[in-house]
Amino acid sequence: MLKMKRISETFDMRVFTDSGDYFGDIEEAILTQSKVFGWRVKATKNSFLAKVLGNAKGVIVPHPLVKSIGDIMIINKSAVPNYSPEDEE
Repeated sequence: MLKMKRISETFDMRVFTDSGDYFGDIEEAILTQSKVFGWRVKATKNSFLAKVLGNAKGVIVPHPLVKSIGDIMIINKSAVPNYSPEDEE
């Protein structure tokens, strides 16, 4: 059975990658006519995005990269910007 969720219920929802990394929190849904185009995810303290982006505030994740939405949102790992620990050095 398909469960429906209101877009307003997704704001500030925690976002994780399919490998289990905490990615950030949903800040906004981007709509085109009557479809969800993407999700603006903000980089929060201790999130993977904060490590990768530095001073940037967040990223836009295209909706096709979303795997599941429930109590949390799970996204495909390909939505993660390229990052290697050597970049910090």
